[in-house]
Amino acid sequence: MRNIILESLSRIPVGEQQVELVERKGVGHPDSICDAIMEAISVELCRAYLDTFGRILHHNIDKGLLVAGRTAPRLGGGTVEEPMRLVFGDRAIYEVQGKRVPVGDIAEATAKAWLRSNLRFVDVEEHIVFQNEIKPGSPELTDIFEREVIGANDTSAGVGYAPLTETEKLVLATERHLNSTAFKAAYPEVGEDIKVMGYRHDHELMLTVAIAFVDRFIPTEEAYFERKAAIQAELEEFVARHQHTIEKVTVNINTLDVPGRGEGGMYLTVLGTSAEGGDCGQVGRGNKVNGVIALNRPMSTEAAAGKNPVSHVGKIYNLLSHSIAEKVYKTVPGIREVYIWLCSQIGHPIDQPLIASAQLILEPGLELEAVRGDVEAVIENELAGIYDFTDRLARGEFMVW
Repeated sequence: MRNIILESLSRIPVGEQQVELVERKGVGHPDSICDAIMEAISVELCRAYLDTFGRILHHNIDKGLLVAGRTAPRLGGGTVEEPMRLVFGDRAIYEVQGKRVPVGDIAEATAKAWLRSNLRFVDVEEHIVFQNEIKPGSPELTDIFEREVIGANDTSAGVGYAPLTETEKLVLATERHLNSTAFKAAYPEVGEDIKVMGYRHDHELMLTVAIAFVDRFIPTEEAYFERKAAIQAELEEFVARHQHTIEKVTVNINTLDVPGRGEGGMYLTVLGTSAEGGDCGQVGRGNKVNGVIALNRPMSTEAAAGKNPVSHVGKIYNLLSHSIAEKVYKTVPGIREVYIWLCSQIGHPIDQPLIASAQLILEPGLELEAVRGDVEAVIENELAGIYDFTDRLARGEFMVW
């Protein structure tokens, strides 16, 4: 029997608390770039290992670093003075019994493909330098993959929750809308580096949005502020269509702007990302695995992106806990909010966590015993199917940022 513990929490769900803070870093944010690329490299390595060896071998590509370059943004179009540098880090198997996987080549090719698909103005041959620092793994961790039952490669914990609050949904939807293909067609000057911070006080929500404008589309200062006003109006309409219990939403875009200061008073970029000259990026500093940074929620400090999907519970349990929480919330009546905690012991099978815990906020008058059996059944079923879950994770079916 698995060690499953349930408890009832006597507190107010996050969406009904007085203050809530939620952040989302968009696809062009330096931290998101690192998370997305390192995860894509892990997926491609899994494919290469399966093709070459018939199984996934030890790797963790979760120490990526994006070093900012240097640009000179100008109205009408600036220049790139120094390229960005993307450093691939941590560990992977290169060779077994004479069969070799070109880890560095895979990493660079995958990064270039992702950049071409997601950052419209970044030329992967001119604007970024790639540096491979992926080294062979330690013998003990590598040996885990040789065992009949692959065990957890760390003693680690993960936590997930459901449902998302309206604030969390709106913050996530706002960034995805601004980075959608349709929005970019209407407003090509909107770069991919977008950050949304949501601050809710009771039933009022303030969205502070940072948008990296692409300078080649902005001929004058007047044009910048005209386009900014048009984007704000469109965004306010979008949010109004998606809000439900929130009574008022205020949108603020690029609050550092100051009209009359020329290029110094506008958020202009050459390539649409602050990584070109302003900010560095690093794996694990961005969004959590459900896409937001929700400060009212418990969260793991593990960086899921790039970790291997077979044994690294820092990745598996963080994604699985959210999946379990969602299934519990959707299938068991009477639950207002649920938190799922999973903790591993290194070397033990991943379907046998040290502890699986569910914390439940129940509808008034509902007793824990009334839902205990149904909640335990969901947790048991999901843990029993964990190897199907990790197969899907290895194929890249889940977003991790």
